[in-house]
Amino acid sequence: MGNPIMIRRAATEDAAELARLNEEFNGVQLTKAEVIEGLSQSQEIVLIAFYMGRAVGFICGQHYRSFCYLKRQAEITEMYVMEEARRQGIATLLIKQLEEELMRHDVDAIKVLTGEHNQAGRKTYEHSQYEWQDEIVLEKTFSQ
Repeated sequence: MGNPIMIRRAATEDAAELARLNEEFNGVQLTKAEVIEGLSQSQEIVLIAFYMGRAVGFICGQHYRSFCYLKRQAEITEMYVMEEARRQGIATLLIKQLEEELMRHDVDAIKVLTGEHNQAGRKTYEHSQYEWQDEIVLEKTFSQ
């Protein structure tokens, strides 16, 4: 029997599944059309994970150029794996495949922002050789 895990670039035909996963992940309800628009208008790399044929997770990453650095900068912006699909190596495979895609864009480091209390997430990233950095995150929210 083949590998029950498949990871690939997300496509417009994945919009309904990505909307479902995103709502589970952060409670934001997006329509299929909004997901398709986001996928088509963004430079973001979005990978989707399937386990036993079912969409169970995703990871998003970005790369960009800053005049401050010689190489392109990169970051993992979001990652989610459904609870019932965890501990199968899916998150590690998502990270590895996204890293490979980002390295094709001449990045030499990838940053991740995750919550200090997100122990499962931190453990997953540390398992993939990410090192905790002591940074303070500030955010300003604009009401609409």
